[in-house]
Amino acid sequence: MDNFGQLVERVVVKAAESERLQLPVSVMELDEAERRLGFRLHPLLAALYLKVGNGGFGPMDSLLPLTRGLNRDGEEAVVDDYLGRIPTAGAVTWWSWPRGVLPVLDWGCGMFACVDCRGEGGAVLHFDPNVISGQDVSRAWFVEAGSLAEWLETWLAGRGWYQEDVADGGFALPSWPEASVRL
Repeated sequence: MDNFGQLVERVVVKAAESERLQLPVSVMELDEAERRLGFRLHPLLAALYLKVGNGGFGPMDSLLPLTRGLNRDGEEAVVDDYLGRIPTAGAVTWWSWPRGVLPVLDWGCGMFACVDCRGEGGAVLHFDPNVISGQDVSRAWFVEAGSLAEWLETWLAGRGWYQEDVADGGFALPSWPEASVRL
């Protein structure tokens, strides 16, 4: 986590401006979350929850809480939401969700920003169920940023795709090339 120290400190300063910022999680809460998930969080994501807060910061001050039930908008915590998206063993369904991809921010209309905890950089993926055609879930996945660090830098600089001046320019997110393999 030390590789991200300066970035986390800059996020701490920016996050302090949010009225929605929640207290950070404890090491014990992080350990329990990772035990329930069955994998470790990307180190930068873990540092954010441990040192910045348990949600309420980031784009639109809306990073979801890792633990502790619903956030102020009634949305589930990351761990519970993720576990609810993974089909149970033996379930007969066309639906699938990539293992290790945590929904961390609700953009609305069913769309989420998600962190790929299995990838080295922790790519931030965009899930948009509104574009699913038939039963091909792979078409609903896009790349918001090649890494969580890049995504945070974009937010800190006010240049995210979700910013009004960027969105009005017809900005399109690229498809996630690993989607069909990971689903």
